[in-house]
Amino acid sequence: MVLSTQEESGGGVPCIAGCPDLVGAPARHGPSGACLPRDSQVRVMVDTVTNAEKYFGQFCSLLAAYTRKTARLRDKADQLVKQLIGFANTENPEMRAAMRNFAEDLAKVQDYRQAEVERLETKVVNPLKLYGAQIKQTRAEIKKFKHVRKNEIKQLEKLEKLRQKSPSDRQMIVETSVQRASLDASRTTHELEETVDAFQKQKLKDIQKIFLDFVTIEMVFHAKAVEVYSSAFQALENYDLDRDLEDFRAKMRGVYEHSDARLLKDTSASQAVPWAFAGQVSTGGRPLSL
Repeated sequence: MVLSTQEESGGGVPCIAGCPDLVGAPARHGPSGACLPRDSQVRVMVDTVTNAEKYFGQFCSLLAAYTRKTARLRDKADQLVKQLIGFANTENPEMRAAMRNFAEDLAKVQDYRQAEVERLETKVVNPLKLYGAQIKQTRAEIKKFKHVRKNEIKQLEKLEKLRQKSPSDRQMIVETSVQRASLDASRTTHELEETVDAFQKQKLKDIQKIFLDFVTIEMVFHAKAVEVYSSAFQALENYDLDRDLEDFRAKMRGVYEHSDARLLKDTSASQAVPWAFAGQVSTGGRPLSL
């Protein structure tokens, strides 16, 4: 729809002439000099908010699941620590000491993992959750603009219909309404621009900080875990297997020797009876004559 120039309309109302921008709104141009209509501006704003809502929601969901799984891993490792201590209590001194030390190191890693879980929840998941409210507020601003723009278009269409019928005083009244609606739309557009610009700036800063915190948390945990696991590796590697085997074999020999001693004692007692009995039989209770 192309309206006449300002002089032809006679009403002093800015018009649409070539550029599809709305009446009264200052023409906006892209880098190539082409007109950037208000609709295109709003589409960019809406896409910005929609993409933030989509991806921040997915980030929040996935990182919350990541944090929960990390907490479950901590719980499983705690169970492993208990089993290691139970196993250590059944073993020989060298293995008992090695397993207890390993269990202590593993428990220490889980303390670090607990700190990791708490920091992920505080510095990563919770900030992402807050974006739900911010996105809702920004969408409300966009909805407000759409309502104002709808009113502007309605007044513009009414003016066009009157122009096609006959110039009259009513046309002047409608032109005034159009101008007022156009100014409202321009003001609302400017406010919306500022709102979305602030939203975009904050979004970029926040996403940078959130993932910097995520990486820092993971680096700190893994650095401390590597330090503890290195100590655990050295302790396990230095385990003296031969000494435990000697102790085990000594215990086995001790058991067998004790068993052999009992067997020999029982055998001696049983052999003494027949010899004594034989002597009695052969002598008849008397001393033997040489």
